[in-house]
Amino acid sequence: PTTRFSSIVARLSEASGAAAMIMLFAAVAITCQMIFVRFILNQSTVWQTEAVTFLVIGTTMLGLPFVQLRRGHVNVDLIPSLLSGAARRGLALLIVVLTLVIAVVMLFYGFEMWLSAWERGWTTDTVWAPKLWVPYLAVPLGFGLYGLQLLADLIDEARRPDGQPSSGEA
Repeated sequence: PTTRFSSIVARLSEASGAAAMIMLFAAVAITCQMIFVRFILNQSTVWQTEAVTFLVIGTTMLGLPFVQLRRGHVNVDLIPSLLSGAARRGLALLIVVLTLVIAVVMLFYGFEMWLSAWERGWTTDTVWAPKLWVPYLAVPLGFGLYGLQLLADLIDEARRPDGQPSSGEA
């Protein structure tokens, strides 16, 4: 049984996944434009490489909660398949808690990094010189949303009646 909290978080994760998809599409389009400018027009590019790098980082960070929501990550289930139902559930809860701890640590340090870039006005050392707080924001935002999705998963798993498969099981 999902909670209202889980439903709201799922919508946030879906929106985050949509944003990641748009960013990935933009990165591919910019890469194509960069290839055209460099090899067809024989001109130099100024901002494209950095933009693509930042978009791919953003895609990765903002894709985290969506992938967790859809259970799209690589799943190695040898150990859980050898365990009884109660032990399998305990392992699942432990893994979600440990992953949530890591997400919170990344959120903390990602926020610290973003805040430093914001307060100090950091930019890249290129001609384009974009402000670094913009791409750095993807780290705390992505891990914050990922942490919320993990928390929703933890709540749903803890509320699930014994013997019923979780949404991550086949």
